[in-house]
Amino acid sequence: MDTVDSRILGVAAQAARAAGTIIARHFQAGAERLTSKGAGNLVTVADVEAERAIVAAIRHHFPDHGILAEEEHAATAVGIENLWVIDPLDGTNNFAHGLDQFAVSLAFVHRGIPRVAVVFNPVRNHWYSAVRGQGAFLNGKPIRVSEHERLDEILFGVGFYYDRGIIMEATLGATADLIRAGTHGVRRLGAAALDLCLVASGQLGTFFEFDLSPWDFAGGWLIVEEAGGRVTDALGQPLTLNRCSVVASNPQVHEAMLAITRSHYPQAVGTDRVRP
Repeated sequence: MDTVDSRILGVAAQAARAAGTIIARHFQAGAERLTSKGAGNLVTVADVEAERAIVAAIRHHFPDHGILAEEEHAATAVGIENLWVIDPLDGTNNFAHGLDQFAVSLAFVHRGIPRVAVVFNPVRNHWYSAVRGQGAFLNGKPIRVSEHERLDEILFGVGFYYDRGIIMEATLGATADLIRAGTHGVRRLGAAALDLCLVASGQLGTFFEFDLSPWDFAGGWLIVEEAGGRVTDALGQPLTLNRCSVVASNPQVHEAMLAITRSHYPQAVGTDRVRP
Protein backbone atom coordinates (compact mmCIF):
# COMPACT_ATOMS: atom_id res chain seq x y z
CA MET A 1 0.00 0.00 0.00
CA ASP A 2 1.21 3.50 -0.87
CA THR A 3 2.54 5.18 2.29
CA VAL A 4 0.31 8.21 1.70
CA ASP A 5 -2.78 6.00 1.32
CA SER A 6 -1.74 4.07 4.41
CA ARG A 7 -1.53 7.28 6.43
CA ILE A 8 -4.88 8.46 5.03
CA LEU A 9 -6.51 5.15 5.96
CA GLY A 10 -5.11 5.40 9.48
CA VAL A 11 -6.55 8.88 9.97
CA ALA A 12 -9.89 7.83 8.45
CA ALA A 13 -10.04 4.91 10.87
CA GLN A 14 -9.20 7.15 13.82
CA ALA A 15 -11.87 9.67 12.80
CA ALA A 16 -14.53 7.03 12.17
CA ARG A 17 -13.85 5.33 15.51
CA ALA A 18 -14.15 8.66 17.34
CA ALA A 19 -17.45 9.41 15.63
CA GLY A 20 -18.69 5.87 16.19
CA THR A 21 -18.07 6.15 19.93
CA ILE A 22 -20.19 9.30 20.06
CA ILE A 23 -22.97 7.80 17.99
CA ALA A 24 -23.09 4.55 19.98
CA ARG A 25 -23.27 6.49 23.24
CA HIS A 26 -26.19 8.58 22.03
CA PHE A 27 -27.94 5.54 20.57
CA GLN A 28 -27.70 3.62 23.83
CA ALA A 29 -28.93 6.64 25.80
CA GLY A 30 -31.98 7.06 23.52
CA ALA A 31 -34.38 10.01 23.47
CA GLU A 32 -32.39 12.06 20.96
CA ARG A 33 -33.40 15.66 20.38
CA LEU A 34 -34.43 16.01 16.74
CA THR A 35 -34.28 18.90 14.32
CA SER A 36 -35.98 18.74 10.92
CA LYS A 37 -34.30 19.94 7.72
CA GLY A 38 -37.43 19.13 5.73
CA ALA A 39 -40.02 16.39 5.33
CA GLY A 40 -38.49 13.24 6.82
CA ASN A 41 -35.00 14.79 6.85
CA LEU A 42 -33.84 14.76 10.46
CA VAL A 43 -30.67 15.82 12.22
CA THR A 44 -29.72 14.86 15.78
CA VAL A 45 -27.18 16.02 18.34
CA ALA A 46 -25.21 12.87 17.47
CA ASP A 47 -24.90 13.96 13.81
CA VAL A 48 -23.37 17.29 14.76
CA GLU A 49 -21.06 15.99 17.51
CA ALA A 50 -19.82 13.13 15.33
CA GLU A 51 -19.07 15.46 12.42
CA ARG A 52 -17.10 17.79 14.67
CA ALA A 53 -15.04 14.86 15.98
CA ILE A 54 -14.26 13.68 12.45
CA VAL A 55 -13.29 17.12 11.23
CA ALA A 56 -11.07 17.71 14.27
CA ALA A 57 -9.19 14.45 13.65
CA ILE A 58 -8.67 15.20 9.96
CA ARG A 59 -7.58 18.79 10.50
CA HIS A 60 -5.09 17.72 13.15
CA HIS A 61 -3.25 15.64 10.58
CA PHE A 62 -4.14 17.40 7.32
CA PRO A 63 -4.94 21.06 8.01
CA ASP A 64 -4.76 21.99 4.32
CA HIS A 65 -7.27 19.39 3.11
CA GLY A 66 -10.81 20.35 2.13
CA ILE A 67 -13.91 19.11 3.93
CA LEU A 68 -17.31 18.36 2.38
CA ALA A 69 -19.69 17.17 5.08
CA GLU A 70 -23.44 16.99 5.58
CA GLU A 71 -24.07 19.14 8.62
CA GLU A 72 -21.65 22.03 9.17
CA HIS A 73 -18.74 21.87 6.74
CA ALA A 74 -19.41 22.62 3.09
CA ALA A 75 -16.46 22.84 0.71
CA THR A 76 -16.76 25.83 -1.60
CA ALA A 77 -15.59 23.72 -4.54
CA VAL A 78 -15.69 19.96 -4.87
CA GLY A 79 -12.79 20.24 -7.33
CA ILE A 80 -10.27 20.82 -4.54
CA GLU A 81 -7.27 18.50 -4.95
CA ASN A 82 -7.45 16.75 -1.54
CA LEU A 83 -11.00 16.49 -0.22
CA TRP A 84 -12.65 14.52 2.59
CA VAL A 85 -16.31 13.70 1.96
CA ILE A 86 -18.08 12.90 5.22
CA ASP A 87 -21.45 11.68 6.41
CA PRO A 88 -21.12 11.56 10.20
CA LEU A 89 -24.35 9.59 10.58
CA ASP A 90 -25.85 8.08 7.46
CA GLY A 91 -29.26 6.69 8.33
CA THR A 92 -30.26 9.38 10.82
CA ASN A 93 -33.95 8.48 10.60
CA ASN A 94 -33.14 4.87 11.53
CA PHE A 95 -30.98 6.09 14.40
CA ALA A 96 -33.69 8.42 15.66
CA HIS A 97 -36.27 5.63 15.67
CA GLY A 98 -34.05 3.08 17.42
CA LEU A 99 -33.12 1.01 14.35
CA ASP A 100 -29.45 0.04 14.27
CA GLN A 101 -28.99 0.37 10.49
CA PHE A 102 -26.77 3.46 10.30
CA ALA A 103 -23.11 4.26 9.79
CA VAL A 104 -20.28 6.74 9.71
CA SER A 105 -19.07 7.22 6.12
CA LEU A 106 -15.76 8.81 5.13
CA ALA A 107 -14.03 9.04 1.77
CA PHE A 108 -10.75 10.69 0.89
CA VAL A 109 -10.94 12.01 -2.67
CA HIS A 110 -7.86 13.04 -4.64
CA ARG A 111 -8.50 15.11 -7.78
CA GLY A 112 -12.10 13.96 -7.91
CA ILE A 113 -11.37 10.23 -7.51
CA PRO A 114 -12.08 8.40 -4.22
CA ARG A 115 -8.87 6.74 -2.99
CA VAL A 116 -9.68 5.68 0.59
CA ALA A 117 -13.03 4.86 2.19
CA VAL A 118 -14.38 3.71 5.51
CA VAL A 119 -18.02 2.90 6.34
CA PHE A 120 -18.57 1.91 9.98
CA ASN A 121 -21.67 0.78 11.86
CA PRO A 122 -20.57 1.23 15.48
CA VAL A 123 -23.46 -0.70 17.02
CA ARG A 124 -23.15 -3.83 14.88
CA ASN A 125 -19.37 -3.36 14.62
CA HIS A 126 -19.42 -3.71 10.84
CA TRP A 127 -16.27 -2.08 9.45
CA TYR A 128 -16.07 -1.72 5.66
CA SER A 129 -12.93 -0.28 4.12
CA ALA A 130 -11.19 0.12 0.80
CA VAL A 131 -8.07 1.67 -0.70
CA ARG A 132 -8.02 2.13 -4.46
CA GLY A 133 -6.27 -0.81 -6.09
CA GLN A 134 -6.18 -2.83 -2.86
CA GLY A 135 -9.63 -4.46 -2.69
CA ALA A 136 -12.55 -4.06 -0.29
CA PHE A 137 -12.92 -5.53 3.19
CA LEU A 138 -15.45 -6.20 5.92
CA ASN A 139 -13.85 -6.49 9.35
CA GLY A 140 -10.54 -7.26 7.67
CA LYS A 141 -11.84 -10.00 5.36
CA PRO A 142 -12.02 -9.49 1.57
CA ILE A 143 -15.48 -9.00 0.07
CA ARG A 144 -16.75 -9.32 -3.51
CA VAL A 145 -19.94 -8.46 -5.33
CA SER A 146 -22.28 -11.30 -6.23
CA GLU A 147 -21.81 -13.35 -9.40
CA HIS A 148 -25.48 -13.59 -10.32
CA GLU A 149 -26.10 -12.95 -13.99
CA ARG A 150 -29.80 -12.05 -14.10
CA LEU A 151 -32.19 -9.79 -12.24
CA ASP A 152 -34.36 -12.80 -11.37
CA GLU A 153 -31.50 -14.15 -9.22
CA ILE A 154 -30.97 -11.18 -6.90
CA LEU A 155 -32.31 -9.07 -4.08
CA PHE A 156 -32.21 -5.37 -4.87
CA GLY A 157 -31.97 -2.33 -2.66
CA VAL A 158 -33.62 1.04 -3.18
CA GLY A 159 -33.45 4.42 -1.51
CA PHE A 160 -36.08 7.15 -1.41
CA TYR A 161 -34.96 10.76 -1.24
CA TYR A 162 -36.97 13.14 0.92
CA ASP A 163 -38.90 14.47 -2.07
CA ARG A 164 -42.51 13.26 -2.02
CA GLY A 165 -43.26 14.12 -5.63
CA ILE A 166 -41.62 13.33 -8.97
CA ILE A 167 -38.61 11.49 -7.52
CA MET A 168 -40.81 9.31 -5.32
CA GLU A 169 -43.05 8.40 -8.27
CA ALA A 170 -40.04 7.57 -10.45
CA THR A 171 -38.56 5.40 -7.70
CA LEU A 172 -41.83 3.53 -7.23
CA GLY A 173 -42.06 2.96 -10.99
CA ALA A 174 -38.54 1.55 -11.23
CA THR A 175 -39.13 -0.59 -8.15
CA ALA A 176 -42.30 -2.04 -9.68
CA ASP A 177 -40.41 -2.91 -12.89
CA LEU A 178 -37.69 -4.65 -10.90
CA ILE A 179 -40.28 -6.71 -9.03
CA ARG A 180 -41.95 -7.60 -12.35
CA ALA A 181 -38.52 -8.69 -13.63
CA GLY A 182 -38.63 -11.54 -11.13
CA THR A 183 -36.11 -10.27 -8.57
CA HIS A 184 -36.17 -12.10 -5.25
CA GLY A 185 -37.40 -8.97 -3.49
CA VAL A 186 -36.76 -5.38 -2.54
CA ARG A 187 -35.00 -4.05 0.55
CA ARG A 188 -35.37 -0.42 1.61
CA LEU A 189 -32.95 -0.19 4.55
CA GLY A 190 -32.56 3.56 4.88
CA ALA A 191 -28.78 4.12 4.86
CA ALA A 192 -27.27 4.46 1.38
CA ALA A 193 -23.68 4.02 2.52
CA LEU A 194 -24.54 0.63 4.01
CA ASP A 195 -26.75 -0.30 1.04
CA LEU A 196 -23.73 0.20 -1.21
CA CYS A 197 -21.63 -1.94 1.11
CA LEU A 198 -24.25 -4.69 0.90
CA VAL A 199 -23.79 -4.64 -2.88
CA ALA A 200 -20.03 -4.83 -2.33
CA SER A 201 -20.40 -7.86 -0.07
CA GLY A 202 -22.76 -9.66 -2.48
CA GLN A 203 -25.89 -9.59 -0.32
CA LEU A 204 -27.66 -7.20 -2.67
CA GLY A 205 -27.19 -7.64 -6.39
CA THR A 206 -27.89 -3.98 -7.03
CA PHE A 207 -28.95 -0.73 -5.36
CA PHE A 208 -30.32 2.47 -6.83
CA GLU A 209 -31.46 5.88 -5.68
CA PHE A 210 -32.46 8.77 -7.89
CA ASP A 211 -31.15 11.63 -5.74
CA LEU A 212 -28.17 11.38 -3.40
CA SER A 213 -25.67 13.87 -2.05
CA PRO A 214 -21.96 13.09 -2.35
CA TRP A 215 -21.53 12.35 1.35
CA ASP A 216 -24.19 9.64 0.99
CA PHE A 217 -22.33 7.70 -1.71
CA ALA A 218 -18.63 8.66 -1.78
CA GLY A 219 -17.45 5.98 0.67
CA GLY A 220 -19.66 3.22 -0.69
CA TRP A 221 -18.74 4.12 -4.27
CA LEU A 222 -15.10 3.15 -3.77
CA ILE A 223 -15.96 0.08 -1.69
CA VAL A 224 -18.25 -1.28 -4.43
CA GLU A 225 -15.68 -0.68 -7.15
CA GLU A 226 -12.92 -2.31 -5.12
CA ALA A 227 -15.21 -5.29 -4.55
CA GLY A 228 -15.51 -5.73 -8.32
CA GLY A 229 -18.76 -3.86 -8.89
CA ARG A 230 -19.90 -1.04 -11.14
CA VAL A 231 -21.16 2.35 -9.97
CA THR A 232 -22.71 4.93 -12.31
CA ASP A 233 -25.55 7.40 -12.31
CA ALA A 234 -29.01 6.26 -13.41
CA LEU A 235 -28.21 7.04 -17.04
CA GLY A 236 -24.97 5.05 -17.01
CA GLN A 237 -22.67 8.06 -16.78
CA PRO A 238 -19.62 8.17 -14.45
CA LEU A 239 -20.23 9.60 -10.99
CA THR A 240 -18.90 12.95 -9.89
CA LEU A 241 -19.02 14.61 -6.48
CA ASN A 242 -22.17 16.50 -7.40
CA ARG A 243 -25.55 15.52 -6.08
CA CYS A 244 -26.86 12.91 -8.49
CA SER A 245 -28.53 9.55 -9.01
CA VAL A 246 -26.60 6.38 -8.18
CA VAL A 247 -26.80 2.80 -9.46
CA ALA A 248 -24.43 0.16 -8.05
CA SER A 249 -24.45 -3.46 -9.17
CA ASN A 250 -22.38 -6.47 -9.92
CA PRO A 251 -21.13 -6.16 -13.52
CA GLN A 252 -23.39 -8.89 -14.87
CA VAL A 253 -26.70 -7.16 -14.02
CA HIS A 254 -25.67 -3.51 -14.27
CA GLU A 255 -26.85 -2.96 -17.85
CA ALA A 256 -30.21 -4.59 -17.11
CA MET A 257 -30.54 -2.26 -14.12
CA LEU A 258 -29.71 0.77 -16.23
CA ALA A 259 -32.39 -0.16 -18.77
CA ILE A 260 -34.93 0.24 -15.97
CA THR A 261 -33.47 3.29 -14.24
CA ARG A 262 -33.06 5.13 -17.56
CA SER A 263 -36.71 4.58 -18.39
CA HIS A 264 -37.86 6.10 -15.10
CA TYR A 265 -35.16 8.69 -14.44
CA PRO A 266 -36.88 11.94 -13.43
CA GLN A 267 -35.45 14.63 -15.67
CA ALA A 268 -36.34 17.28 -13.09
CA VAL A 269 -33.63 15.97 -10.77
CA GLY A 270 -30.68 18.36 -10.86
CA THR A 271 -27.22 16.90 -11.35
CA ASP A 272 -25.23 20.06 -10.69
CA ARG A 273 -26.14 20.70 -7.08
CA VAL A 274 -23.71 20.03 -4.29
CA ARG A 275 -26.17 20.64 -1.44
CA PRO A 276 -29.98 20.32 -1.35
